[in-house]
Amino acid sequence: MTIETNKAILELLLTEKENLLSEWNKKILINKDDPFKDKIKDNGTAMFQLIIQFLIKEGDELEEYIQKLAYSVAEQRVKAEINIGDFVYNVNLGRTIFLEILNRSEIHFHELQSLYEKISYCFDKFLYHAVSRYTDAKDQIIKEKTQFIDSTHKDRLTLLGQMTSSFIHEFRNPLTSVQGFIQLLKSENPTMKYLDIISNELEQLNFRISQFLLLSKKELIGKEKITFSLNELIDEVLIFLYPSILDGKVKILQDMNEDIYLNGYADEIRQVFINIIFNAIDVLTQYRSDPVIHIKSKWTPEGHIKLDIANNGPRIPEHLVSSIFEPFVTTKTLGTGLGLFVCREIIEKHQGTLTCDTESDWTVFSITLPTEKQTKVKG
Repeated sequence: MTIETNKAILELLLTEKENLLSEWNKKILINKDDPFKDKIKDNGTAMFQLIIQFLIKEGDELEEYIQKLAYSVAEQRVKAEINIGDFVYNVNLGRTIFLEILNRSEIHFHELQSLYEKISYCFDKFLYHAVSRYTDAKDQIIKEKTQFIDSTHKDRLTLLGQMTSSFIHEFRNPLTSVQGFIQLLKSENPTMKYLDIISNELEQLNFRISQFLLLSKKELIGKEKITFSLNELIDEVLIFLYPSILDGKVKILQDMNEDIYLNGYADEIRQVFINIIFNAIDVLTQYRSDPVIHIKSKWTPEGHIKLDIANNGPRIPEHLVSSIFEPFVTTKTLGTGLGLFVCREIIEKHQGTLTCDTESDWTVFSITLPTEKQTKVKG
């Protein structure tokens, strides 16, 4: 490009400066909640001056100016918490208006080609530095928030573990004494009414308390793993819950593989099934006139057994699905939010996984566990 052409272009741009900025200001996207909305026009003016300087001279110094302006604007965008897409649109709008002004000149296209490339390079560099800076800043914010959430979550679980340990210690001692005296009463008064009911209720209470040990990551003394039938355990749970199933008029469908044997704590796995199936019954009786629970098992490619417990209840809200197994998260008005958390702890303790998938027609809790044979190989 000749010196005369370069001079003519600069004069054209300086002459059209006010028109260019005015047109850009009319078309840019500005969010009314943007705390830096008054600075957006100033940033446009700074960009115009930068491009003029870029056309006059070259060198690393100009690259530094582009980066400095880009970083400044990027930090404003981060603090504004406004969609970065608006910013990218506004920058590209400025590029378009610049090129349209050049197209209106009488200078031949071939002479303008290098100028187009310079202007596009300047805009591209500016966008690159701004978006990179914005992304890094956002990633840092997310990282800090995640660390804070993880730290808070661990503190809550630690406190919960300490509370449950103390609670269990203080509660089980008198409970053991009561159970002992019930046995004495039964031996001395074998015909006395209601002693069996009281004894059974105390055993249930003792079992429930034992489950809270999972929150403190402690094991029951003397407790050993056993080999048990998965199919028989499911049948036991369904018999135990039969009154609730009958009362809710819930249809139970079973599609189980040949009898599968697991190695672990049968009472804990039983409690997982009770919690999940009872939760399903509770939801179905409130929302469905044709409640169905479908229990089926299948082998995974890794050779594990996968048990799906599905119900045709309402879809779980999306914001709860990702956190439904976290402590204190519940969809029930009077729920503690610990049931599914304990279920996951039990399954993971048995080297398995517990997941939830919910759609408009079905909600499925999937439990994957190694079989007794696989457990022995691992051991």
